[in-house]
Amino acid sequence: MKTYGKVRALDGLDLAVPRGSVLAVLGPNGAGKTTSVRVLTTLLRPDSGRAEVAGIDVLRHPERVRERIGLSGQYAAVDEHLTGFENLDMVGRLYHLGRRVARERARELLGVLDLEDAADRPVRTYSGGMRRRLDLAAALVARPQVLFLDEPTTGLDPRSRVGMWQVLSGLVAEGTTVLLTTQYLEEADRLAHSIVVIDHGKVIAQGTSDELKAKVGGDVVEVVVADHDQVPYTVSALDGLGQGTPVVEEHTRKVSMALSGTRPAAEVLVEALRRLDGEAVRMLDIAVRRPTLDDVFLTLTGHVSEPDQEPDTVAAGGRKGRGR
Repeated sequence: MKTYGKVRALDGLDLAVPRGSVLAVLGPNGAGKTTSVRVLTTLLRPDSGRAEVAGIDVLRHPERVRERIGLSGQYAAVDEHLTGFENLDMVGRLYHLGRRVARERARELLGVLDLEDAADRPVRTYSGGMRRRLDLAAALVARPQVLFLDEPTTGLDPRSRVGMWQVLSGLVAEGTTVLLTTQYLEEADRLAHSIVVIDHGKVIAQGTSDELKAKVGGDVVEVVVADHDQVPYTVSALDGLGQGTPVVEEHTRKVSMALSGTRPAAEVLVEALRRLDGEAVRMLDIAVRRPTLDDVFLTLTGHVSEPDQEPDTVAAGGRKGRGR
C-alpha cells in the first residue's frame, strides 16, 4: 500500500510476473502504474506490504535488486551534452563493467537500437524518438534480468514503435522478464503474455489478451455520427441491442455497443440501422467488429486509455545505486 495524504495510490496491489515473460499493466490516468514501477525499482518505499524482484526483497536488499534490473521511464533520462556513445559508455562504467566491456556494449546497443549513425553526435541534436531509443539502450547496458518499461514508446512514430517491439520480443526470447506499462493497447496485445488492469491502486481484471476480450461479450457495434448533438439519439437507438449500456467517445463522436452473442451480429446491425434511421441520425460510419483491448478497457473503466500523469522519477539500479 502507498498513500499520498488521503489518496491511496496503491491499495492492496498484487502483481506476479513469471520469469521470461511480459506483464502489461494498463490503467486510467492516476491508477497507480508509475507508483508501482517506482516501488518495484526501489525508488519509492511503500507504506506497507512487500515486494520481490528476481527473488530478492525490494525493501531489505535494494542494492541487490538494482544490480539485476533496468528501467526506462516515461521521459528519456539521458545527458544531452554527451554523445549517444558517451551516455552508454558512462552507464557501463557506473555498472563497473570495465572500460573495454562498457565501450563494446555501448557500440553493440547503438547498433541494435538503430543509432549507429548518430553515435558520436551530442544527444541534444537527437529527435524525441532517438532519445527514447537511447534511454532503452541505457536500461539494457548491464543485461538486466528484469526490465521495467514505463510507457516506453510514448511519442514514437509507428515505424520506431514497431522497431522497439521487435527489440523487446528478442530480449524476452533470450529470457528477460519485462513489466510494461503502456497507453497503447495494441502494444499490450502484441507483446504481453498476461495483462493486468488496475484502477485506484487495485487490480480490477487480469488474464491473457484473449481472456480479457472474452469479458466484453463478443462483437461490438460502432457508430460514428456527424454531429455531437446526435450522440444522445445514437445512445438511445443502440440501448438494449447488446449487454450493458453504450459507451461514448466524445472526441471522436463514436458510440460503441457490446453485443451479447444471443443474436447474429448481422441481424443486430440491421436493427441498429433501422433505429438510427428512425432517429434521423446522420452517420459517418457504422460497423460490427471483434472486440479489442480498447473495448476491454472501456468496459472495465468507463473511458479510453490515456497516459499516466503521475510525476515520474527516472532511475535505474547499479552497484552504486546509479540514478539516471
